[in-house]
Parts: sequence; structure tokens; C-alpha cells
Amino acid sequence: MIIYNVTINIDEKVQQSWLEWMREEHIPDMLATGKFTEAKMSKVLVEEEMGGVTYSVQYTALNRESLERYYNEDAPRLRRDTQQRFGEHFVAFRTELEVLDIQQKAVESATEHLFVYGTLLESEVRQLVFARELDGKKDMLAGYRIHRNKVSGLYPSVEATGQDEDQVSGEVFVVSNDDLRRADQYEGEAYMRKRVTLASGTEAWVYQEKSV
Repeated sequence: MIIYNVTINIDEKVQQSWLEWMREEHIPDMLATGKFTEAKMSKVLVEEEMGGVTYSVQYTALNRESLERYYNEDAPRLRRDTQQRFGEHFVAFRTELEVLDIQQKAVESATEHLFVYGTLLESEVRQLVFARELDGKKDMLAGYRIHRNKVSGLYPSVEATGQDEDQVSGEVFVVSNDDLRRADQYEGEAYMRKRVTLASGTEAWVYQEKSV
């Protein structure tokens, strides 16, 4: 897992418009490249001798290959857009951080089941979301199919058909309520979590696009 950190010192005169642009346009555009799984923006709590206000934006990539693809395919366009909008009003420098270990407090008892069929099938994504690896079992969700349209053009969702011959393959994991809260945050507002019964008879949670 690679953290792509961008530290920006922005002129106070344009700080508010820059923040709005970052939240509403630039960071969504960065995530829309498909190269990063999340972005975290923080304000650096120091007074700069050079003036201005300093922020750090950390973009998480699953691996170096994803970051290299961003550099080659997207970075020139996005950096050019930033320069055209705020040119002389900011200074930025970039660093790469390799995540070696993630430790957290002891996990509460795992009593829920979560059925996954998309990006959470990838081990690296699960470690990012849950800060540990989970042991899963293969299972099927009958009466559903993968929706033909992807969420934001990138991510799959399922839709109910009521037809037994329609099945979605995936894996089911035993998780805690804290894990579910993490998964809720990862899936975002575009998805809702609902209870289903899997082919094995296991009752589990699954994520489905809200509009489906």
C-alpha cells in the first residue's frame, strides 16, 4: 500500500475558494482516475514563516503500479488544471510513503456476516479497510445479478431479479459491528447495506447501490 502525500501551502487570500475546489472538484477527480482508494485532507497546525496556510492531502494507492499509472496517465492534466487556477498562490511538494504495518486496538467480537462481490474481494483492499486480513468462504447470492451500470462508472453493484437462476458469486466474511462501520465508510453514500440470505443459508449483509 502506498500513500501519495501532497503538501500545499496556499495564500490566505484564496484559501476558501481553494478548499471548496479541492473538496468539490479536485479530490473527486483524483479518485475518479481509479488509481486511489481514498483521500484524506488535513490542515497542518503550524504557523509558516513564509505566510499562507499549509494542508496535507494523502491519497491511498493499493500498490506502486497504480501510482505509476497515475503519474503517466493523469498527473500532467490534473497538475496543469491546478496551476491554471491557483498558479502563483500556492507551493506544493510531494512524497511517497510505503505502509509497512497497521495496528489498532483489539477487535470486538465478530458476530455479523458480510457478503462481498466487488473490490472487497481483493486482499489488499480488505487490509486497507479493516486493517487486517479476513478469512472468507465462497458463497452465492441467488435471485440477484450484477447491475449492467457501474457506480460512478467504476464500481459494481447488484440488483434483485427474483429469478433463482440469477446468481452472484463472492465470499462471505465474519465481521464485527466496528468492521461494518468501516465498510460503510469505504462504500460511501452511493451504497446502502441490506440483509440477504445466501445460497448456503447464511444471513449476511450486502452492499447495493441506493438507486437500484
